[in-house]
Amino acid sequence: MQPLPPSSVSRGVALMIAAILLFTAMDATAKGLIGRYPAPQVIWVRFAGQLALVLAILGPGLGPVLRTRFPVLHFWRSASQFGATTFFFLSLPHIGLAEATAIADLNPVLITLGAALFLGERLGPRRIAGVAVALAGAMIVIRPGAGVFTWWALLPVCCALSYATSALLTRKIGAQESVWASMVYAALFGTILAGAALPFVWQPIATTDLWRFGLIACLGTGAQLCIIRSFSITEASVVAPFAYLGIVFAAFWGVVLFDQWPDRWTVFGALVIVGAGLYVWHRETRGARAPGPDVDRS
Repeated sequence: MQPLPPSSVSRGVALMIAAILLFTAMDATAKGLIGRYPAPQVIWVRFAGQLALVLAILGPGLGPVLRTRFPVLHFWRSASQFGATTFFFLSLPHIGLAEATAIADLNPVLITLGAALFLGERLGPRRIAGVAVALAGAMIVIRPGAGVFTWWALLPVCCALSYATSALLTRKIGAQESVWASMVYAALFGTILAGAALPFVWQPIATTDLWRFGLIACLGTGAQLCIIRSFSITEASVVAPFAYLGIVFAAFWGVVLFDQWPDRWTVFGALVIVGAGLYVWHRETRGARAPGPDVDRS
């Protein structure tokens, strides 16, 4: 596999960070709404809103986008993305936002290992070290045995598995198809599946909450665009550790929106996570700039 150019690594990392920021903002908004509306209704708005936005953007250009060479991969990618969103949203009434995010952020380990097993990406000691240190930071935040792990914690674990599957399939399809194909198929799948539950759970939406539902649609759409582009131009194992920043962002939204202040262990763990991400970014960009065929890209 050819070394990635430094610009590609930097863009991929920047897009991943933007995606995680938008995802956590969406999750924080959803947490506030799920306290008043059924989770399937919030999930449906998230995907239906994305579908409406993408259709509006594409307009007459929709036809060529729908002609895909990977219908089976798109199906499973859409199913795994729907699973990640559903499992996470269902956990929010029972687990704090930062804690749920920390558990779900086990996914970089799964992505890195999966990229090596299924995509042929190299898994050298430095990449392993970056992921392991970031995982240690996540463990500092959630502190197993301190009351975070309940049966409800299995939901963000399932979210991590689903998200990792979606990320690997996104990387597999990569630059071979338009980013809009993944956007359309995922939104259509989620709209249909979540919509099946609406007749049984629908509650009228208060006028004061309309903008919040619209915000979820916009944030989810923007996050998906960023993350698809990130995995399309950069190796999954390179950008995966930056997903741990979700814990940092989730803690921030918890303070701003719910007055939930992180303790010193959460702050310390967040610093460890950021340090691990910066280490991976530094090693990858430095390795990409080094001349010669024997560049150490581990």
